[in-house]
Amino acid sequence: MLSRVADNLYWFSRYIRRAENTARLVGVSGQLQLDLPRAARFAWRPLIDTVGAGDVFETLYPESEADPSEVDVVRFLLIDERNAQSLRVSVRHAREILRTIRETLPQEVWEAVNDIHLYIEANGERSLGRRYRFEFISRAIDGCLRVSGLLTANVSRDIGYQFLRLGTALEQADMTTRIIDAGASGIVQGRVAESAEAFSALQWMSVLRSLAALQMYRRHVRQRVTPELSLRFLLQNNEFPRSVHFCLSRARNILPSMPVRKPVVTALNKVVAFVRDADAAELVADPCAFMDRIQNHLGTLHGIIHEAYFRT
Repeated sequence: MLSRVADNLYWFSRYIRRAENTARLVGVSGQLQLDLPRAARFAWRPLIDTVGAGDVFETLYPESEADPSEVDVVRFLLIDERNAQSLRVSVRHAREILRTIRETLPQEVWEAVNDIHLYIEANGERSLGRRYRFEFISRAIDGCLRVSGLLTANVSRDIGYQFLRLGTALEQADMTTRIIDAGASGIVQGRVAESAEAFSALQWMSVLRSLAALQMYRRHVRQRVTPELSLRFLLQNNEFPRSVHFCLSRARNILPSMPVRKPVVTALNKVVAFVRDADAAELVADPCAFMDRIQNHLGTLHGIIHEAYFRT
């Protein structure tokens, strides 16, 4: 397989998974805001920092830099073309990549991606209002899941499929850490200092919902939601497909089906061990710093993968 095609397949799957997680994050955040008691307020700024676009947001929306409004954040994350991490741009990138490699994937995949793209272009502005936002986000998530299902069911298990799986695994691991980071940064804040601890469970339930993990958390953990147990589940659970350790283990299992590149194996084993050996009880005090370190490891791993497989 040409390195260009492998690179496109890898990034196509990353953009689809990034779009899905961005839509989930905004959707659950909006629902959580409606459910909050009066003693709590919802902070939108951590959602911007989740995707690592704080500087871009401050440049584009200088008037709302300190305490951004709901409409500005939703626009920025969902439909702003100037934000390279927005839902709209992620889907557009996936579509443009697919145009160049249509012969490698089933026609149904192109139709599904094109449907999402056209829907977002036609209805994006409606997502800014609460009345239509849930419908818009649900449609986007369902579209991304449809693409993932078509890839799983209809694509031959050749080397191209392994690059699709690798991209999906690394993107989900990265987005899981970013969503944890947002939750730990205080998306739910008490209006008085004494009430902050009371809303901790509500905050972490929001993080779990953002990753479609709340029901599986209850099934596996069988205890009330706490920061420590939530962190342990989302970081180290070996059975939930959005946990960081599960994604990285999946990536490691993919490598034997691909050309051998020892630097990739070494870097992946390093980040797997880093996540596996983490002590969730110690991380509760400052999980954000640990998430940043995982993201740095994943960034290094991506660079090594690029050098090993895609550089021409």
